[in-house]
Amino acid sequence: MKQHQYKATITWTGNTGKGTKGYTSYSRDHSIEVAGKKHEILASSDPNFRGDPERYNPEDLFLSSLSACHMLWYLHLCSQNKIVVVAYKDKAQGTMKEQEDGSGKFSNVTLYPEVVIENADNIALANQLHHKANSMCFIANSCNFKIEHKPSCKAQ
Repeated sequence: MKQHQYKATITWTGNTGKGTKGYTSYSRDHSIEVAGKKHEILASSDPNFRGDPERYNPEDLFLSSLSACHMLWYLHLCSQNKIVVVAYKDKAQGTMKEQEDGSGKFSNVTLYPEVVIENADNIALANQLHHKANSMCFIANSCNFKIEHKPSCKAQ
């Protein structure tokens, strides 16, 4: 079995001069860097948890990771099956449930891939390949909840 290692550097940038003296005394801002990548990601917590609404939060990035991983596997499978995809867009949605103690977890995610292919004869197979893409997706396989798919496919 192959193993792949990943590294990221997360740096808290939200010390406003008082550290974490109180819940409201610090910013949730932080940066995410990965060696060899051109840009850092400016992040924060969700605005519901005192975060900056203009920055990405872990929940945004989690949902985006699921959607992107699915898309990359889907495009690969379409290529293998001689289905030419000319456009792909997903408006993914997820729900995180917060517990009384402040903890929480995602309870569901639904992907809504909108796919455009060259040949209308391949629409049925193109829609079926979403199931295979889900079973291959590294991120989806790491989740403890079902990921729903509501794809649409049309020919150009």
